[in-house]
Amino acid sequence: MAIIQINGGRPLAGDVQISGAKNAVLPILVASLLTEDDLQLNNVPHLQDVTTTMALLAQLGADIGMDEHMRILINTRQVHSQAAPYELVRTMRASILVLGPLLARFGRAEVSLPGGCAIGARPVDLHIKGMQALGAEVEVKSGYIVARAKRLRGARIVMDTVTVTGTENVMMAATLAQGTTVIENAAQEPEVVDLARCLNSMGAQISGEGTDTLEIQGVDSLHGATHDVLPDRIETGTYLVAAAITGGKLRLQRTRPDTLDAVLSKLQDSGAHISTGADWIQVDMAGRRPAAVDITTAPYPGFPTDMQAQFTALNCIAEGTSVISERVFENRFMHVLELQRLGADIQLRGGNAIVKGVAKLSGAPLMATDLRASASLVLAGLIAEGETRVDRVYHIDRGYENIEEKLSGVGADIRRLTSSFRQPTSAAVA
Repeated sequence: MAIIQINGGRPLAGDVQISGAKNAVLPILVASLLTEDDLQLNNVPHLQDVTTTMALLAQLGADIGMDEHMRILINTRQVHSQAAPYELVRTMRASILVLGPLLARFGRAEVSLPGGCAIGARPVDLHIKGMQALGAEVEVKSGYIVARAKRLRGARIVMDTVTVTGTENVMMAATLAQGTTVIENAAQEPEVVDLARCLNSMGAQISGEGTDTLEIQGVDSLHGATHDVLPDRIETGTYLVAAAITGGKLRLQRTRPDTLDAVLSKLQDSGAHISTGADWIQVDMAGRRPAAVDITTAPYPGFPTDMQAQFTALNCIAEGTSVISERVFENRFMHVLELQRLGADIQLRGGNAIVKGVAKLSGAPLMATDLRASASLVLAGLIAEGETRVDRVYHIDRGYENIEEKLSGVGADIRRLTSSFRQPTSAAVA
């Protein structure tokens, strides 16, 4: 098992190439189940979650090819199973996204209930209610969601709460349903929009993407397509914070500034100078210490919960006191205890973290608890005096492609080493 070792105190400078979005590519990979034709995906990030999704599709019978540039070609004509087993679903909650496509195309789906989640409850009831609203018979049996339908029927569905994967699952299922489906209180995240655009290129009839109301006119079949995956806005935001926390200057290439309005606004409030182009963002702190910024997470277009931990790290060394309010997941402050090991002054009060900025952090051994928490610990290590070691970095490999190589390329003293820690096999990770 690997660890990441960082010797902090170096301002970052240079260019970073942004990879394809994890949260976009996973549902798009699963969308291949909706057609017998080839689906080619470009700009696919090399991540553990992508590997897990490909393994799940292959177990169902999909034929998957990949070249050295991570272009993926998928054909699901020979899919022979409609069952997603616990052994794979437990390691990645996004596996539940196979429910809608399998049900829509094959009339049956059997998907394991996901296991526990480190950052809080993510109930699957909205997925189940969505399939039932489309006319499926659904039961939970022996730890599996078992759904059946001869053909799904369009319906008006109002989501009780905004859910990204719930919206994506219902949207994919509705593409092959008979009639029109309207999803109200739909998720508006750019990754949902990217999925809709891919589905439309496959022959789906979806409108309203990027708003809270989606309309899907069902069609008899979908065809093959080629799709370029959206750049990862969370990876982009993480490197923007890396520049700000070290007082450096970075230019992020092959990204989408229009998907990061809330993050860029908070970085400007912290004192960063931000400039943008069509596919790049530059952040320049000019050696200054950032100012503290208050954060309240919310569904898109609000401030993303996936950037909360990174800004918590930024506020640890900022001038002033900030309040971080987590309103999406109830248990997403587990990185706080690890940041305190570096000397951070943070108090937890319910769903809020009160962060009083300190002049310096000191390196220490740390343990990652989930994907975005691990990113925040790496960021803190970049500014901490001395050596910081982050264990359990398998978390970070789920969502960041070659993070130590990208950071070392812009001046960080960071490397990956072998650890004796062994990854647990019985619990799901966030």
